[in-house]
Amino acid sequence: MASEQNKIYHERQRLQFCLLHSLNNLFQQKDAFTRASLNSVAERLVLDDPEKETWTPFSLVFKPHHNSLTGNYDINVLIAALEGRGKTVIWHDGRNGASSIDLDDASLMGIVVNVPVRRYAGLWKSRHWIAVRKIDGVWYNLDSDLQAPQCYKDCGEFLDFIISHDGQVLLVKNENRQ
Repeated sequence: MASEQNKIYHERQRLQFCLLHSLNNLFQQKDAFTRASLNSVAERLVLDDPEKETWTPFSLVFKPHHNSLTGNYDINVLIAALEGRGKTVIWHDGRNGASSIDLDDASLMGIVVNVPVRRYAGLWKSRHWIAVRKIDGVWYNLDSDLQAPQCYKDCGEFLDFIISHDGQVLLVKNENRQ
């Protein structure tokens, strides 16, 4: 890891906990979120759902908002977890491109992207959560699949690439600065 990146917290991928890793990378803190805290958010979402699914034997593993064995949390867990920390999540309309995102907005904590991935020689198709954050004036891709954070001179170009390849862009803002 380069010397300027030594102070950047970068959690690496384990199983399908990319949402957990991306949140910890976004907050730049080990255990800002834990598996237990995200499981609790997912369970609360089920309890709060007026149309909750009925229990089946598969419900022990395949929960509505996450897979209890591998992780793999959904967008609802992301939004609820961030709102619980005083953040606002704004789904960016990809039709507008990245140029419509104000990357210098003081209230912008960071960006979480969700991208399609193929693993195991293309046999497994799923999606992957990635945190992107500005640290000391430089934008970094904090993808847990990377060996080290990747810096960008032009974060907009990276986001345009994500959008053009079926990726979703979510802006994470501090509520008290809007």
